[in-house]
Amino acid sequence: MFRKHQTLGEFIIENQAAFKYSSGELSSLINSIRLAAKVVNYEVNKAGLVDIIGSVGDVNVQGEDQQKLDVYANEKFIQTLTNRNIVCGIASEEEDDFIAINSQDEKYQNKYVVLIDPLDGSSNIDVNVSVGTIFSIYRRVTPIGTPVTLQDFLQPGHQQVAAGYVVYGTSTMLVYTTGAGVNGFTLNPAIGTFYLSHPNMQFPEDGRIYSVNEGNYIHFPQGVKNYIKYCQMEEGDRPYTSRYIGSLVSDFHRNMIKGGIYIYPKSSLNSNGKLRLLYECNPMAFLAEQANGKASDGFQRILDIQPTELHERVPFICGSKNMVEKCEEFMHKAQAENVKK
Repeated sequence: MFRKHQTLGEFIIENQAAFKYSSGELSSLINSIRLAAKVVNYEVNKAGLVDIIGSVGDVNVQGEDQQKLDVYANEKFIQTLTNRNIVCGIASEEEDDFIAINSQDEKYQNKYVVLIDPLDGSSNIDVNVSVGTIFSIYRRVTPIGTPVTLQDFLQPGHQQVAAGYVVYGTSTMLVYTTGAGVNGFTLNPAIGTFYLSHPNMQFPEDGRIYSVNEGNYIHFPQGVKNYIKYCQMEEGDRPYTSRYIGSLVSDFHRNMIKGGIYIYPKSSLNSNGKLRLLYECNPMAFLAEQANGKASDGFQRILDIQPTELHERVPFICGSKNMVEKCEEFMHKAQAENVKK
């Protein structure tokens, strides 16, 4: 049910009965993410005025330069989720290992683990381009009352109970799903409240935007090269428009609204791809499928991949269903031709 001027808090309460684990804990967890997002949003929007832009001089577990806002966002989300006594474990793209959290009242009684990319696209902060936060939520699989283990985090994406993102742009939006569609909420900065602004978000089945870093074209697999040439061909409703921000949240958000495909393939530079399965691909794939889209590594459904390590990377193709399937067509054809040689 959608109401005009409905707040995120009201929406969560009114719709939690539709969630199969309707104990209220998941609602509290999403509210905690909302709170941390508002704090991070405040810092992102004043980044040019204070000494919080630029690199801290450290490299994270991914081998990437850590930005000051990366560190700040990571600390705020971990702190907020820990203090609210809701989760039993957190894994962050910025941390080497997962964090086990003991319940304050009873030993390890909480049921949920959160995986988070605290600030996706943070290299764009210094040039005032939209960035975001991505989150993924699972029910633990190890016994309640024991500390979480790696097994609780290495679940395939179809086991997610909720996922979403926050985009910090010209307006700040929180978009999430609990497996019953995708809804977007826009922050009113004057009063600090998120309001339902984009109910029942859907990818158009077709689109005219392709999002890929064409500067790496020479390093791409032949199937992706062929698909890019197809997008550029003057035929029918093509050529398509190329739009690439370099922030997964921003590219995904635009394509979901307007119709398009996002491609980050494996390459001769990154043999397994560059995006993280657990922190980026799984939550975005869950959102895409809930919004009538599709997500693939070019050959199989992202949500069916069994993770083997916390910071695993995979190729990622996501967006409007017909566009993803056409790209997969090119991938399969190029693979078959390569086998024949």
